[in-house]
Amino acid sequence: MAENGSRMSKFKINNKKIVITGGSGRFGRCLKKNTGNYKMLFPSKSKLDILKIDSIKKYLQKNKPRCLVHLAGLSRPMNMHNKDISKSIDLNIIGTANIVKVCSLLKIKLIYFSTSYVYPGTRGNYKEEDALFPVNNYAWSKLGGEAAVQMYKNSLILRICMTEKPFVHKSAFCDVLTNFIYHKDLVKIFLKLINKKGIINVGGPTQTVYNFVKKENPRIKKAYAKRITDLNFPVNSSMNLKKLKDYLK
Repeated sequence: MAENGSRMSKFKINNKKIVITGGSGRFGRCLKKNTGNYKMLFPSKSKLDILKIDSIKKYLQKNKPRCLVHLAGLSRPMNMHNKDISKSIDLNIIGTANIVKVCSLLKIKLIYFSTSYVYPGTRGNYKEEDALFPVNNYAWSKLGGEAAVQMYKNSLILRICMTEKPFVHKSAFCDVLTNFIYHKDLVKIFLKLINKKGIINVGGPTQTVYNFVKKENPRIKKAYAKRITDLNFPVNSSMNLKKLKDYLK
């Protein structure tokens, strides 16, 4: 134990260096264009595999980052979390738990990107301390990741409602309330939250998906969630953003 402790004390963290897992994803690509004053590293899966503890440890010990931002995981298509439960569990729950284990060992701050879908999605205006009850397997897998992150106090969980620009669908729900924000706009907010800890709801003003998209695409067609009998989607996952606004003042 004494030898281990001695080794760990020599692990010096670079205060400006941040490692991003899942950097090839939609948000990661936007982040690469605006890294602020930080030196951000975007390792490929071959260099940092979230399913292999040794791979994570080797990369982080070599690069000695101040912080790790965990974006890697499985998101779309949403029905994949029903069709391949094992893959969903591996990438979003076990992979996240592995990241937590190594960050805890090396005393590296962890920032985890979760989702507004972890809330029940019925009444809206959810605060960070409100009860959670995911409505689909994707949200359950993200909450599973959250459970591991919550055990590590040097962490930040961001419950986010984001989407890419331009909006990928030809129609948008006019009876579903969210806090959608485009990836590129989220980058500016994210850079101001890096030093925070705990849980923060992150998104834009509460509005229907249709009204959000219409500002950029006046030709977007209306869709109605209430007409879908097997809807596996929250109709009002809107969040209370007071904590976020206080931090951004």
